[in-house]
Amino acid sequence: MIFRHLSPLAFCLQFLFPVATHAEGKSIIILDASGSMWGQIDGRPKLEIAREALGSVLSGLPAQTELGLMAYGHREKGSCTDIEMVVAPAAGTAPAIINAANAMRFLGKTPLSEAVRQAAAQLRSTEEKATVILITDGIETCNADPCALGAELEASGVDFTAHVVGFGLTADEGRQVACLAENTGGKYIEAKDASTLVEALQSTVAVVQAEPEPSPAPEPPPPAKLERNLAPRVYLAAGGPAEGDDFTGSVEIYQTGANGARGDLVRQQYGLAPMFIDPGTYLLVVDRDEAVVEVEVALTDDQLATPDIVLNAGYLHIRPLLEDGGEVIDNSGVTLEGAGRSIFHYGNQTRLVPAGDYTATVGIGRGTASASVTVGAGETVTQDVIVSVGVAVVDTYYTADIIVDNIGQAVDIFEAKVGLDGNRRQVEGGYGAAQEFTLPPGDYVALATKDVAKAEATFTVKPNERVAVNVVLNAGVLAVSAPGAGSIEVFSAKKSLDGSRKSMRFDYGDQMNLTFPPGDYIVVVNRDGAATESPITVVAGERAEITVAAP
Repeated sequence: MIFRHLSPLAFCLQFLFPVATHAEGKSIIILDASGSMWGQIDGRPKLEIAREALGSVLSGLPAQTELGLMAYGHREKGSCTDIEMVVAPAAGTAPAIINAANAMRFLGKTPLSEAVRQAAAQLRSTEEKATVILITDGIETCNADPCALGAELEASGVDFTAHVVGFGLTADEGRQVACLAENTGGKYIEAKDASTLVEALQSTVAVVQAEPEPSPAPEPPPPAKLERNLAPRVYLAAGGPAEGDDFTGSVEIYQTGANGARGDLVRQQYGLAPMFIDPGTYLLVVDRDEAVVEVEVALTDDQLATPDIVLNAGYLHIRPLLEDGGEVIDNSGVTLEGAGRSIFHYGNQTRLVPAGDYTATVGIGRGTASASVTVGAGETVTQDVIVSVGVAVVDTYYTADIIVDNIGQAVDIFEAKVGLDGNRRQVEGGYGAAQEFTLPPGDYVALATKDVAKAEATFTVKPNERVAVNVVLNAGVLAVSAPGAGSIEVFSAKKSLDGSRKSMRFDYGDQMNLTFPPGDYIVVVNRDGAATESPITVVAGERAEITVAAP
C-alpha cells in the first residue's frame, strides 16, 4: 500500500520506537479495535489513521526489533473478554502486524486494563526490559481501574513500562487513562488532531530518545473539593434493590456526642439527594415511618461517601373492612403490636415497619377485630381485617310525631344486659339529633335526656346494618317569664306523704324555657326574698307558657 502522508499516530509511534531504544527487550502494541474507532478526526475514520500510522512506522523498523500486536474488541460486540494476542512478540514481525491491522474489524468494547495486564504477563516471562504501547480512543468500559493496574504493575518489580496514546479523548477521559502510563514510568500523549500531536512530540522526542533515566512522574494535583460528599444508599433488605428517588424518608445528620450519642442536628432532608457536609465524623439517621437506622459515617471534602443503610423493613398495608370484599373504612384506628413496639395509625395506610411478626387490631366505632401478620424485609404485605359492627341512628322525640331539633339533647348508649350490681354498662354517648353510633352486634338501650324529661328505648344492632332508634320523651315545654325575679324553681304539684313537694328544676334569672314530662307543677318565683307561687300544667307535645308578675 502507498502512504500519502504521515498521520498523528505515525508521529506517536516514531516517538515510541526510536531506533536507539529498540536494542533492549520486547514490545507489544495494544490496538483499540472497539466500535468507537469508526469515529472521525479531521473527516477521516480513526481506524484508517491508525492503520496508516502502523504501516508508516513499522515499515521502517530494524529487522531485529522484537514486536508483537494485541487487540481488543475486534471479534465480538459487547464482550469484555474479547482480547487476543494477534501477533506474538518476535523479531521481523512488522509485515505480519501491518497485515493483521489492515484486516481487523472494529466493533467491540474497551477492556483496556485487562489487555495491558495480559500483555504484561506475556512480557514478564523473561527478565528483559518490556514495553507496552496502548493506542485507545476510549476509556475503560469493563469495570476495571487503569490507575490501580499501573500501580500494581510498577510494584511488581519487573522492568515494565506502559505508554498510552489517547486518540481523540477529552481532558477528563485522558486523566482516567494517563495514570496507567504515569504509574509505570511511561508517557501519556494526547492526540486531538495532527497539529497538536506534532507540537507535543517536538517537545518530548529528544528527551525520550536520549532517556538516560526516566523522568519522575509529576506530583499529582491535590484532590478537588467536591460539591457533594454524601449520598447514602438505602435498602429495605440486605442484598435487595436500593430505594430510588421516590424514597421519602428523613435523612438526618447529627454531630457525634459523648459515648457515640447523638449531638446537635446538623442537617435534615427528605429523600436521598446527595448533599455536602463539612468534613468530620457524624451519626447518619435514616427514618421512614416506623423503620429507623443509625450509622456512623466519616466524611471528607474530596471523596464521595456512599454508606449503605439497610432498614431491615417491609411495607405493611392494613385494610379495615366491615365485610369481605367491602369498602375500606378510612376513619378506623389500627394498632400494631410486635417487633418490640406498639404502633398506632389510622386505617387504609401503607407503613414501612421493621421486619417481624405483628398483631394488627382494628377499631371501627366501638367494634374491634385482630389479625396476625408477618412482614419480611423487602416485602409488601396487605392484610384485610374485618370488624363486625352495625350503626344505630338515634333521634329524640317529644311525642311520636314531634322530633326534638338539634338543641342539646343528650343520648347515652348502654348494654341491655344488667350487671350483678343492677346497673347497665355505658358504651357510648353524644348530643344532638340523628346521633350515629357504630357498635358491635348485640342488644342495647338508648337513654335520651332533654332538660327535665328523659326516656329510653331498646334496640338490636346487626352486622353491617343500620338501625333507626326513636326515643320518645312523652314531654312538653314549660316557658316561664318572671320580670325582675332572682330565681325560678319548679315543683311537682303533688305532695309526698310528709307534705313536701319534689323540686324538679331550679334556675337563676327571670326566664325559663325547658322540656318537662307531662303533669301538674307549681312555679315559685323569688324576688328579693318574697316568693310567688303559680300552678301550671304541662301536656305532652304542647308548650305551656306562664308569666308571673310581681305582687
